[in-house]
Amino acid sequence: MKSAFANAGLVYSTEAGRMCPTCRQPKANCTCKSSQAVSKGDGVVRVSRETKGRAGKGVTLVKGVALEPAALNELGKQLKTGCGSGGTVKDGVIEVQGDHVERIMQTLKDKGFVVKRAGG
Repeated sequence: MKSAFANAGLVYSTEAGRMCPTCRQPKANCTCKSSQAVSKGDGVVRVSRETKGRAGKGVTLVKGVALEPAALNELGKQLKTGCGSGGTVKDGVIEVQGDHVERIMQTLKDKGFVVKRAGG
């Protein structure tokens, strides 16, 4: 009889952070194609503002950017610098602290992306 945990693997380590379930390496050193996959989506970048789960602090979210992880990190860095704010890139979503929806939309349009405002 096969155990229910036969396919279970390490997903997080306190030493290395998030782990790739396929090659069992840290996400930063992953060599398999599962973590390198870029979802194309519909080709539209969506920019929204959100406060949920952040103690009332607003962040601007940028979703749907079809770039490789390194290029996505670079774009996130450019957007944060352009807004003069902090932020992060998590799971393919760029988060910029503060309400910078209009500024980010204009920057992305200038870079050639198709941009829509999402949410209210």
